[in-house]
Amino acid sequence: MKNFSFFERNQLISDFKNTEFDVLIIGGGITGAGIALDAASRGMKVALIEKNDFASGTSSKSTKLIHGGLRYLRQFDFWLVKEVGTERAIVHKLAPHLVVPEKMILPLIEGGTYGSWLTSVGLKVYDILASVEGEDKRKMLSKKEALEKEPLLPESILNGAGFYAEYRTDDARLTIEIIKTAFNYKAKMLNYIAANDFIYEENRVVGAKVLDVISGEYFQIKSKYVVNAAGPWVDELRQINHSKIGKRLHLTKGVHLVVPFEKLPVKQAVYFDIPDGRMMFAIPRGKVTYFGTTDTNYQENKDAVNTNIVDATYLISAVNNMFPKIHITLDDIQSSWAGLRPLIHEEGKSTSELSRKDEIFVSETELISIAGGKLTGYRKMAERVVDLVAKKYEKRFDKKFDAIKTEKITLCGETFKNIEEVKSYTDAIYNRINEVDFSQKDAEYLVHNYGKQTDVILKKFDEFMDENQEEKLIKAEVWFAINYEMDCNPTDFFMRRTGRLFFDMPSVILYKNLVVQLFKEQFLWDEKTTEMHESELENQIKLATNFF
Repeated sequence: MKNFSFFERNQLISDFKNTEFDVLIIGGGITGAGIALDAASRGMKVALIEKNDFASGTSSKSTKLIHGGLRYLRQFDFWLVKEVGTERAIVHKLAPHLVVPEKMILPLIEGGTYGSWLTSVGLKVYDILASVEGEDKRKMLSKKEALEKEPLLPESILNGAGFYAEYRTDDARLTIEIIKTAFNYKAKMLNYIAANDFIYEENRVVGAKVLDVISGEYFQIKSKYVVNAAGPWVDELRQINHSKIGKRLHLTKGVHLVVPFEKLPVKQAVYFDIPDGRMMFAIPRGKVTYFGTTDTNYQENKDAVNTNIVDATYLISAVNNMFPKIHITLDDIQSSWAGLRPLIHEEGKSTSELSRKDEIFVSETELISIAGGKLTGYRKMAERVVDLVAKKYEKRFDKKFDAIKTEKITLCGETFKNIEEVKSYTDAIYNRINEVDFSQKDAEYLVHNYGKQTDVILKKFDEFMDENQEEKLIKAEVWFAINYEMDCNPTDFFMRRTGRLFFDMPSVILYKNLVVQLFKEQFLWDEKTTEMHESELENQIKLATNFF
């Protein structure tokens, strides 16, 4: 496994300055990461920059499902259902520990969105379009069967349920692993590098003027083609390029709340009606259950998206309405997150009606921008962008690149053959850590986050002599994140490398001082720098646990 670390940063910046790349990608979310891996694996010289941390925007704030787009059947968007349904299966094969099968129950409620016939036909069409096979095929459940699957459902208004398969993931972890895989294919990639302007030659974009956010240094990156994959910030870069004409982004805000599992002990994920006609998810995950999402227009600061009291009460009310035995209050909320969906604006359509399709815009100066799309469809979005770059490259320079091969490139190095192998490996990890008082859920956390890289972390864990086993594990994870995942600070660690800030807030509160100290020692921070990073972490904890 190659070191991918802050301590290689100076060398990478030197490479940025002294190389003319085939393609420069601006944006380190799932879209940019997917493009980088696709382009690098075809033989292109690739650079990728991200102004914050990798996956810090939309790609750590989604519902964290690799799903087939059942809702798009209601919009008769069969093409999208087919594409993301097929992609769902491919991504699962590439990282079966990280993209985990999750049975979904769709309650049929009196007066609800989906009736029995429509649900049955819809799920059947869904299975056909998404090429669903075996145990994952949909089943229709009677009222009695539905209550056996999920006793918390409202018996008095329940008519039955649809039962089908989706996949759960950690969007930030998936992005990081794609980034690391692209790095193994010689892509040059850095977080905390901001693009401020473009370089032009003969009225063509041939690179970007950038700022190293950490050192404050300005420099240039030259490239034959530049791809704008900045998610919610796509239009800002188009504006700098004077090409924000025609279609534009329409940003909507999605909020999710997290409660301890015992407060909402659903047996599997539930996709259910809200009285206002929308639908939302409740998804169990380790020690917690999370639920969401909202879908509201957003025109405020893109760098400060918060959960407000209206968002929180809306979601709590919806959950309490669907699960009458449950009485969640604001005090039960352990954590939350709010993120933006960069959709394509369509006149006259509400937020829920807007298409989730991606679109590519090419400016007169050859800046290639991509916007819209779904987490599930990241690989196909990358294919369309890289195909376009390759076509332009061949026409201009008479050089051909290989066809797409990411369907066969496993993530995280050595991966698993199937989910059964994941379960066997998880059991083996549990047997290993059970001796020092860790639980099965702890084993699942490690394997679902890191896959077989867990062995590397546990080897480091064994080197520490501390008596506190949880502290040893935290130390090993921090060491791994710093050396192999370009982790630059404690907030990166708790939010995007481990997901603890969302799914295990008690551990963040307990170990935040330890983690800050570990970073201080590794990076040789002075007191001022340490306080800055400490303050940033405290701010993120506040944002996740308070409503404004």
